[in-house]
Amino acid sequence: MRAAILSRWRWRPRRFGVLGSLLLVFAFAWIAGLVWFADTIPDAGAEDGEPTDAIIVLTGGSQRLQSGLQLLAAAKGKKLFVSGVYRGPDVSALLRAVRQSPESLQCCIVLGHAADNTVGNALESAEWMRLEGYRSLRLVTANYHMRRALLEFSRAMPDYRIVPHPVAPEGVKRERWWAWPGTLDLIVGEYDKYLLALIRPPMLATLAGEESPR
Repeated sequence: MRAAILSRWRWRPRRFGVLGSLLLVFAFAWIAGLVWFADTIPDAGAEDGEPTDAIIVLTGGSQRLQSGLQLLAAAKGKKLFVSGVYRGPDVSALLRAVRQSPESLQCCIVLGHAADNTVGNALESAEWMRLEGYRSLRLVTANYHMRRALLEFSRAMPDYRIVPHPVAPEGVKRERWWAWPGTLDLIVGEYDKYLLALIRPPMLATLAGEESPR
């Protein structure tokens, strides 16, 4: 009995040591990935290049729509599609900005109301692109959101040309991002969402395999 108790006592610290080591490795990998993610956030308007068939703006800030309108005015796309309009921070301001745009542009602006997240943005935009017969798009969203948006749009439209056009929101501090609580929370949250987006297809495939009849 005493030998059995001593054996279990010795085994528990060893088990905890392995678990602790795995947690440390996971924490180190997560932190290293976060630093990489933050340091590779693209600069605003980093891309110009050739025109695309469409310009797609994901709602979430007035700067995104302004950038989209500027691109449309510069003939960087035939039409401007604004995805996820109903959940925007100020829909009335968005609609007012569209109405105040030059008349020559108003006919080329389309508002999408179905999407409520990034996956929805990609699916809604893909459907609109197919209806229009377009094959290329310029994607306008916040620079910290661009990596996840490109991932979802590439999945929804794997054979389309997607050109990123990142926008830098006011208040997001790229320099010393870890020293600004608001920016830190924003980047950590977006990084975690990006990781979840990466692992979602394998998880769904695994669940589908488990649920299929054997």
